[in-house]
Amino acid sequence: MSFKHKIATTLLSSAVAMATTFGAASAVAADQRYVTIGTGGQTGVYYVVGQSICRLVNRGTEEHGVKCTAPSTGGSVANINAIRQSQQDMGMAQSDWQFHALHGSKHDSFVEQGKFEDLRALFSVHNEPFTVVARADSGVETFDDLVGKRVNLNNPGSGTRGTMEVIMAEKGWTNDTFKLAAELKASEQAQALCDNKLDVMIYSVGHPSGAIKEATTSCEAKVIPVTGAEIDKLIAENDYYAPAVIKGGMYNGTDNDVLTFGNAATMVSSAKVDADVVYLVVKSVFENFDRFKKLHPAFANLKPEEMIKNGLSAPLHDGAVRYYKEKGWM
Repeated sequence: MSFKHKIATTLLSSAVAMATTFGAASAVAADQRYVTIGTGGQTGVYYVVGQSICRLVNRGTEEHGVKCTAPSTGGSVANINAIRQSQQDMGMAQSDWQFHALHGSKHDSFVEQGKFEDLRALFSVHNEPFTVVARADSGVETFDDLVGKRVNLNNPGSGTRGTMEVIMAEKGWTNDTFKLAAELKASEQAQALCDNKLDVMIYSVGHPSGAIKEATTSCEAKVIPVTGAEIDKLIAENDYYAPAVIKGGMYNGTDNDVLTFGNAATMVSSAKVDADVVYLVVKSVFENFDRFKKLHPAFANLKPEEMIKNGLSAPLHDGAVRYYKEKGWM
C-alpha cells in the first residue's frame, strides 16, 4: 500500500468514526427529554425545592435521558397558569391555590379561565406559615396595625399575594387601607424593609427562611402574629388552611413563638405531562429521600406517607400513582 493510500485510508477511517460518534451523540440528544419546574423567588424555599429536585433528576440524566431545569418564577399562581398553558411541566404551588385552580375560584385568572380539570398533584412538601415581619420602629405589634403602614403585598402571581388578598377581603381592606401597597418580589422586600422603604413585609414560606433571616439580621425587625376572628373563620371554612407556629429564637428580634396560620407547599403538574416523566421525577425524590431532606432545614421532618396526601386537592398524577403503588404506599 502506497503512503498516499495509507493516508487516505486513515482519513476515511477517522471520518467514519467521527460520523458514528456524531450520529450516536445526535441520537442521544434527540432522545433527551427536558422537564421544567416552576419555583418562586431565589430567596424562597420553592426555589430550593425545584433546584433540589432537578439536582436529583440530573444525577441520572445519562441513564434516563431526562434533563431538569428549575427557573425562578413569580410563584404559585404564575406556576399553575404556566402549566395550564404548557409553558412549564411542573411547579410549586400553595395548597390553597391548587384548590382554587382546580375549581376555577377565588383568583381572577382562575375564575376567568374556569376549572383547571387537568391539574394534577405529585406530592406536598413543607408547611408554609403566613409570615409578617415589621420594622421594630414601625409601631406594628399586631396584624391590625398594618392599617396606614407601608406594606409589601408581593408581586401579582405569587401565592403570598393571593393569600394576602383573601385576608384583606375578609377584613374589608383595600390597597387604600395602607399608606403604601407595594408589589415587590419576595427576593426584593428584605432590603426594602431595611432601607426604610417599607414598614412591613409578608411571606408565605417555609422556615427558616433566607429572606426573613436577611431582614432580621440587616436591621431591627420582628415577626408579627396573624390572629383574630377573620383568620379563625378562614381556618374553619377551608381545609387547606391550618393554625401554624413560627418558633421563637429562629430569627433575631423574635424570642417567643408567634401564632399565625398557613398551608402546605405542593408540587403540581398537568394530566397532559408524560406519566413516565412524572414517575421519574417522583422516583428521583423518594429514592434519594435522605439526601433530599438534608437540602433545606424546612425538609427535616418530612414523611413520605404524609407527603402523598396532605394538602392535595387535585387528583394524583398517574405517573406518581404508579410509583406510590410500587412502593406499597397506596
